[in-house]
Amino acid sequence: MGRASVTRSSSAVGAGRPAPRTGRWIVTGLAAIAAGFLALPVVALVARTLVDGSLAHAVTTTVVLDALALSLATTAASLVLTVTFGLPLAFVLARRRFRGSGLLEVIVDLPIVLPPAVAGLALLIAFGRRGVLGGSLQALGIEIPFTVLAVVLAQTFVSAPFFILSARTGIAAVDRDLEDAARVDGASEAQLFRSITLPLAGTAIAAGLVMAWARALGEFGATIMFAGNVEGRTQTLPLAVYSEFQGGNLDASIAAAAILVLAAFGVLVAVRFLHWGRVFELRSLG
Repeated sequence: MGRASVTRSSSAVGAGRPAPRTGRWIVTGLAAIAAGFLALPVVALVARTLVDGSLAHAVTTTVVLDALALSLATTAASLVLTVTFGLPLAFVLARRRFRGSGLLEVIVDLPIVLPPAVAGLALLIAFGRRGVLGGSLQALGIEIPFTVLAVVLAQTFVSAPFFILSARTGIAAVDRDLEDAARVDGASEAQLFRSITLPLAGTAIAAGLVMAWARALGEFGATIMFAGNVEGRTQTLPLAVYSEFQGGNLDASIAAAAILVLAAFGVLVAVRFLHWGRVFELRSLG
């Protein structure tokens, strides 16, 4: 009698639940809506430039070519600065703990969440003519705001944290026993970093470089606030998208935006490739 009542109760409870297949269809449908919402604007943008041929036409115009050339040159310079100063900082954050290290990590990560316009205004207050360092820089004959150097600094400020975060994670994941074994064999710290730490953390460092370059390429707010939007001088590709749109040249604006979309897509594919390459490498070592 007790077993029968338990069976009936279980059946009643089961009857009140949606079938597992129904639940899967609901989840799949919601996932499809989310994916479509994210993909549709990008696909529509790129498809329009391919259908009407505006992409091929835009890459031959002076405005887009100058903006693209400036973007490539300044992002390359910002990457050099990011690696030169960011890699040592990533190493310190990964390997050393000291008073204030947590606060330093927050400061390094802060530009990631700052609104770009706020980042540009902060750079202007720090390096502008009337900024904190403005007088000292002017005394040395250095003028930063509304120059190509301002573009590079703005891109570095907003993109370097992506590299530092990735490099810090990669360096922290290196097995310290391998480094200790190399020290026992007489390797210097420089040899140790070059031969052990850097290769093992190389995938994370490379992924950080790719992400930093993509962020620098797409930078808009900090650049326009700190460097301005002077055609042929400080107008990068994102600023060209804005200027062409404001000027009523919608086709050129869409084409320039499509170039940025394709570049970002290539970057993300490269990051995924690096990630899976690292996974296969670890599996083969295992």
